Amino acid sequence: MSQRSMKYLNDNRIIYRKYPTDKPTAEYDWGWYYEDGTYGYYSLFHSKSLITSYKSLRWHLLTLWYLNPKLTFEKFNELADVITHKPNGFITFEIPEKRLRAMTSSILLEDLERAPRNRLRKIVFKDGTGLETSEKLSIVGSIIGRGKAITQEDIYDAMLHINDNGENITISKIAKALKCTPRTIHRHMGAELKQEKDKLNIDNEKI
Repeated sequence: MSQRSMKYLNDNRIIYRKYPTDKPTAEYDWGWYYEDGTYGYYSLFHSKSLITSYKSLRWHLLTLWYLNPKLTFEKFNELADVITHKPNGFITFEIPEKRLRAMTSSILLEDLERAPRNRLRKIVFKDGTGLETSEKLSIVGSIIGRGKAITQEDIYDAMLHINDNGENITISKIAKALKCTPRTIHRHMGAELKQEKDKLNIDNEKI
């Protein structure tokens, strides 16, 4: 698989990252902490995971349309062509032209006032912090895991940070990040989170 080509996006000033606008619980040099979580953090193509399904492709295109309200229909279709051109390194599969056009046409009808469904994040790191994965997970553990019951949202947040750095998600890594025992993670994880962990790991393996 070729390395992901960001040249078109950068040359055309396509927005693919957006920090939350809601007020954080606390702000730090490295980023922000949201006690109840935030859905306002969009960071496309940040992790090494590629787009592996039609559902994921539609979400990415819808989010790009939402983040770039000044795009014309023509430019949006051009952007979709770039994203779905497999050699550009964004996607793992081929999509027929007819199906892609049907997808983009349906997206163009979406209400831009409504944000696309997004993952809940409790900790958002600023770009360019220079922090290693271990340092980020240490911060996650020191804030989320300090002296309180671990929730599924906490586990999911730790999973996303591990995945963002292209690492395989394991129970031991989650437990280390949240400063608890693997048994605690197993007890609170639940079937849905286990499926999500497996999916994120499989997506990484397809790179």
